[in-house]
Amino acid sequence: MARSPPGIPVMTGPAPKSVGMVSLGCPKALVDSERILTRLRADGYQTVGDYAEADAVIVNTCAFLDSAREESLEAIAEAQASGRPVIVTGCMGSEAGLIRERFPDIAAITGAQAYDAVVEAVHRSAPQPFAELIPTPPAGLKLTPKHYAYLKISEGCDHRCSFCIIPSLRGDLASRPVAEVLTEAEALVARGVKELLVVAQDTSAYGLDIKYQTGQWRGQEWAANLEDLSQGLGELGVWVRMHYVYPYPHVDRIIPLMAQGKILPYLDIPFQHASPSVLKAMKRPANQEKTLDRLAAWRAISPKLTIRSTFVVGFPGETEADFDFLLDWLQEAQLDRVGCFAYENVKGAAANDLPDHVPEAVKQDRRARFMAASEKISRARMKKKLGHVMDVLVDQVRPDGVAIARSAADAPEIDGVVYVRDAARLKVGEFARVRIEQTDAFDLQAAPVGPPERRMHRVITRI
Repeated sequence: MARSPPGIPVMTGPAPKSVGMVSLGCPKALVDSERILTRLRADGYQTVGDYAEADAVIVNTCAFLDSAREESLEAIAEAQASGRPVIVTGCMGSEAGLIRERFPDIAAITGAQAYDAVVEAVHRSAPQPFAELIPTPPAGLKLTPKHYAYLKISEGCDHRCSFCIIPSLRGDLASRPVAEVLTEAEALVARGVKELLVVAQDTSAYGLDIKYQTGQWRGQEWAANLEDLSQGLGELGVWVRMHYVYPYPHVDRIIPLMAQGKILPYLDIPFQHASPSVLKAMKRPANQEKTLDRLAAWRAISPKLTIRSTFVVGFPGETEADFDFLLDWLQEAQLDRVGCFAYENVKGAAANDLPDHVPEAVKQDRRARFMAASEKISRARMKKKLGHVMDVLVDQVRPDGVAIARSAADAPEIDGVVYVRDAARLKVGEFARVRIEQTDAFDLQAAPVGPPERRMHRVITRI
């Protein structure tokens, strides 16, 4: 079971109940886990990292792919084998019948984002001995390291991509009020967070459903749109990294903020493919020529811009010509960070019923060819950083004096890292200035050269 942060202090009288959490899936699900555990901490529950210490176990599941569903079922089985009451939540909660069939003794099953139902189920399964044990509600609990945090700005999605079931699991787009998001971000920074990772199913669509309504923060009025949100987050003086950004035209307006250093020059864009016929079958926008023009324009404004993306090969109906089109597009796009998946059916997805499914061997061959092409591009782009001086954020300092850090181009867990030698004096969660000495396809090696550039809290004048 994943280790959770420390629990509340020991109090006199009967010991408060303890709860463990197994959190699977994407960063958005991790934020859900943080919110659930924060609620339970406010109710006096300790959080523990071992089944033997838990009075109840929560499994936050993922169902995006069939392989993720199997991983979730394995996690439920492991939790139930501990003999503790198990509460299942998250995306697989929509398949309560399947879960009950396999695990008839499950304590409770809820859907994604059903925070109240999860908390109530824990109360039933492991009730607190005395109400007076409940402490003052704590600040929000984090499952990430102290120095970075995911900031979820909306739930759900209005897209109906043929390979995806997220809208059926998490509903349509539901944006959070802008003042609420900015206030949460400010509180995270006050607690020591140095990097905010902005996440949503569709970050670019933020505010569309609430008609970009305004809110008050720091004595000013802000609109619930991507530009104002980026401006506000840019006032906090920390790294702000944008994930799951679709390349809509209004994204153009945040690129100058990257060039000015207000948010990181980094975009995580889920392109998925480039062939117009495949994008049409996926029910995604097929204007990839305009996208290439947009990428070029963005890089002209912000030359340090890093673009990462994920792609799916072997989608039903994908021909060799479609795949060749994708490789040509990738060569022209020159993306910095790339992931690739071989298509697989997802229970309930419309794409399952499409004709001309690609044989598994062909899918795996195309994935290998795609990754070889993307690695060659990445290696060349990384080599351009040789000799450069840059600021990095330290994630770990090993006993051998090597620090594992990340640059502005590296999101945690999904991108590369910077290995810094002679780094025994560096501290986890702090910035350092380094010079790049070696490069490969994904990672950098560096040496410290002095303190980082001073990061100033910025004040934006609104006209």
